[in-house]
Amino acid sequence: MAAMIKKASKDLIEEARRWAAKKQNGVSLRYMTEFGSRPTPRNLLISAQFLHKELPIRISRRAVELESLPYGLSLKPAVLKVRDWYLESFRDVRSIPEIKDNSYELDFTQMIKMVKVRHNNVVPMMALGVQQLKKDLNRKIGDEGLDEIHQFLDRFYMSRIGIRMLIGQHVALHDPDPPPDCVGYIHTKMSPVEVARNASEDARAICLREYGSAPDINIYGDPKFTFPSMSALGFRPFIYCFKICFCGSYVPTHLHLMVFELVKNSLRAVQEQYMDSDKVAPPVSDEGGGIARSGLSKIFTYLYSTAKNPLDESDVDPDTATMAGYGYGLPISRLYARYFGGDLQIISMEGYGTDAYLHLSRLGDSQEPLP
Repeated sequence: MAAMIKKASKDLIEEARRWAAKKQNGVSLRYMTEFGSRPTPRNLLISAQFLHKELPIRISRRAVELESLPYGLSLKPAVLKVRDWYLESFRDVRSIPEIKDNSYELDFTQMIKMVKVRHNNVVPMMALGVQQLKKDLNRKIGDEGLDEIHQFLDRFYMSRIGIRMLIGQHVALHDPDPPPDCVGYIHTKMSPVEVARNASEDARAICLREYGSAPDINIYGDPKFTFPSMSALGFRPFIYCFKICFCGSYVPTHLHLMVFELVKNSLRAVQEQYMDSDKVAPPVSDEGGGIARSGLSKIFTYLYSTAKNPLDESDVDPDTATMAGYGYGLPISRLYARYFGGDLQIISMEGYGTDAYLHLSRLGDSQEPLP
């Protein structure tokens, strides 16, 4: 029995390698919006047929790449678990026969929903693998010697964003009663202020849970401003400055994640700045103490965290966010911004405070394929 399982696993890896050699195909946000605005049975069938061919390529590439990482990262237990998730998902997608009609399409849609759920823990699990590596290296090599790992993780996480965007968009198009102005995952008239408010309240809830109190957050901006009607909107909602540029459409969950991570860092900075003080922590501002100059160059790397007690596998739960621990919040947020052509920049003055500039590019007319 063990020999049969080993052979089946070897055959699966070989098949994944063959698919990983195939060319990946991208679709633009404009095409996704126009195509998704008419979620007819025929269009859903066409979407499923595309994903049936595209997902095995993208998933297999990540599984194969996870087998050849430097410094022994591929052999860390957490990374092996992630690799197995990708191989399982590759096997599941390939197990569905050619999608010829809508009954096949519905079965396929249910299956990729499960694939998306299976991969919910990928980011914290990979971060745990990086922590395991960092512990083993124990300063044998400096951060500058780990550029290859940082570059891999940027590619890996960017690909994950793309895979989840494709699956999430297809699944969301099946909603019989979608929210107003939504085309699947894409919101054509999103209010960035409303998203910022919701993300900020979620971050404050985490702060209250961990510290017993949380600084207030003042958000400035007109909630009536929506992306299609803006030429440029600047507002200063917390420790970070945001400049949100004109954008025809956006994905609210992406913006929520970015703002949540930024506000969470801000709340933690202010809370810890006043933890041993007799003064009540003021509303979050750009005076949270700043980032040490020695750490500023590392904030977008995956081997850096300011947490005193890094998390372990028992803490890996995507439904239970923490204030700090893994060191992936800022680099992942920047990737989400860059996925749609934007960016995230951090400017800090040690001992004083930090500003973050989140730029979201104009996408309404973009025909560039997404990663």
